[in-house]
Amino acid sequence: MNTPWNKPVVVHLGEPPVETVIETTQAAAWAMIEDWPMEDGVALDRALEVCAAVDARKRKPEDARLAFVQAATEAGILIRA
Repeated sequence: MNTPWNKPVVVHLGEPPVETVIETTQAAAWAMIEDWPMEDGVALDRALEVCAAVDARKRKPEDARLAFVQAATEAGILIRA
């Protein structure tokens, strides 16, 4: 779960928002659980499910990266993918 992604994702997180680089599935999961600006969202729920599947070795880390990008887009915090 802590394997680096092929390409990092940059998002705005925190209060005030700070440019944050996410490079692993583990970092993505923590960001969505601890610092996400939304409580609910279809893409958010999906991304959390994919992260758990990567942890269980049922999905690839890049699947989590793509799901995280969709969740960040849904939340309006994506800077660069």
